Amino acid sequence: MSTLVKIVVVLSAASMLVTGVWARVDPAGFAAWAGWPNHVHFLHDAGVFQIGIGLMLVCALRWRDAVTLVLAGFVVTNTFHAVNHATDLGLGGRASDPWLLLAFSLVGLAGLVARLRVLSGRRARPAGEGVRA
Repeated sequence: MSTLVKIVVVLSAASMLVTGVWARVDPAGFAAWAGWPNHVHFLHDAGVFQIGIGLMLVCALRWRDAVTLVLAGFVVTNTFHAVNHATDLGLGGRASDPWLLLAFSLVGLAGLVARLRVLSGRRARPAGEGVRA
């Protein structure tokens, strides 16, 4: 990966992480800056999705396997999304929403663990003994 691409990825990740954390931690301040209505739950969700994108960009600097990358991004982002639904329950939604989202996170985590096992098996095998994934 070229230095230019690494710099672009790091700058992109930083922009997503900074604005995502800001929207999640200070939705009113972010809404005022962005010119959006101060819809707290929407801004919390927008924040965690931006954080998830930022984390996937950072992970892409290390991980080359797209399936591992997107599963990890899904698990982290969807789990934060579940936390949003739990903490913002007084703003609307159903009491089952956080649990349903967490259930999907667990499914994603099972897929991620299985994928990591496949990849570690590839590295442990002698050359020429490929594993299909």
